[in-house]
Amino acid sequence: MNSLPIIDITALYSDDPIAWQSVATQIDRACREWGFFYIKGHPIGTSRIESVLDHARRFFARPVAEKLKIDITQTRHHRGYGAIATEQLDPSKPSDLKETFDMGLHLPASHPDVLAEKPLRGPNRHPAMPGWEALMEQHYLDMQALAQTLLRAMTLSLNIERDFFDQRFKDPVSVLRMIHYPPRHTASSAEQQGAGAHTDYGCITLLYQDGAGGLQVRNVNGKWIDAPPIEGTFVVNLGDMMARWSNDRYLSTPHRVISPLGVDRYSMPFFAEPHPDTRIECLPGCQDARHPAKYPATTCAEFLLSRFADTYAYRREQEAAE
Repeated sequence: MNSLPIIDITALYSDDPIAWQSVATQIDRACREWGFFYIKGHPIGTSRIESVLDHARRFFARPVAEKLKIDITQTRHHRGYGAIATEQLDPSKPSDLKETFDMGLHLPASHPDVLAEKPLRGPNRHPAMPGWEALMEQHYLDMQALAQTLLRAMTLSLNIERDFFDQRFKDPVSVLRMIHYPPRHTASSAEQQGAGAHTDYGCITLLYQDGAGGLQVRNVNGKWIDAPPIEGTFVVNLGDMMARWSNDRYLSTPHRVISPLGVDRYSMPFFAEPHPDTRIECLPGCQDARHPAKYPATTCAEFLLSRFADTYAYRREQEAAE
């Protein structure tokens, strides 16, 4: 239990049912034992990753005043730039040593959900950088497709229809995030981490990380182990929503980022989360008389908003003002 499994998912893009089942079985085991694994053999090419990473580096190198033109704290639907220490993932530690850019499914101001002021619904707020918007919007769609391919592979072991997640991920509230972690020597104190220990909120996360390292995962024995960057892979982990759906059959595992010494770190997680009205409750095949449902039913939006309030001071202030 000192290294995460690496799964080649090439067969998920084939018509070979035996090979498909083999990959699905590997994913199921990793979800049960770790809640974390690497994937290779995915269709997101190196040139795409390098282009997105280059744009992210140039965005974060901009003056703070420029980045704050799309300040995430000035929006109701959680899109835009998050300055350093905006987040506090571990309440026992100082706010996180990182800055972020968040985007989601773009819905124009005229969309019924936006007009109705539904939470987490609205237009993206992109920086005024040549090529940025087209690149990021396409990357968002491609990452969503990859996430749904992995979710489709989980349906066999969860005893649900093959299109169960596809149906629930129409117009999702998935988030594509860019993160810049400054070098550790810039921390406000020795206790400030790049990202404090936490579990993810949503369904499934796909993470690209650059070569700087720093990601750590807590295994079932409570030991923190490194999850180093491996070229050509994404790190995949499950979030609290999937744990609730599966009645904790699938693990939502704590992880953290220790900012590296002397270098900047960049990562790009994609948080796959369903339509906001999706009902999140224990799946029928994940409960029985000996294993009753552990969690009350909720919706995607209700659950995410409750977690956001724990993490973001500006969300708590907004709620208090309503």
